[in-house]
Amino acid sequence: MLAVALGAFGAHALEGQIGVRAVAFWRTASLYHLVHAAVVAALVFAPEGGRRWIPAGLLLAGIALFSGSLYLLAVTGHRPLARLTPVGGLFLLLGWATLPLSLSGRPR
Repeated sequence: MLAVALGAFGAHALEGQIGVRAVAFWRTASLYHLVHAAVVAALVFAPEGGRRWIPAGLLLAGIALFSGSLYLLAVTGHRPLARLTPVGGLFLLLGWATLPLSLSGRPR
């Protein structure tokens, strides 16, 4: 829900209020936020088994750091926030990397 709300906010309230580059940051943040939130939701609602909390936690941290830093960078222009973006990207990659391992051992 938050990803959709922030995406709509960026598309309607921020357009024309911030620069073109900042709008691109916002769009990237909301796209990655939405995609990864859907994966986290799938993990949360999946049948029991495996260690799905590992990729879910990594993806949540990635959303907070990657998308969060881009959202803040878009509205504040505070460049040091960009240092958090690749750290968040690393957490997203780790979340995807651990996903297959976390689901192995799940009863079929």
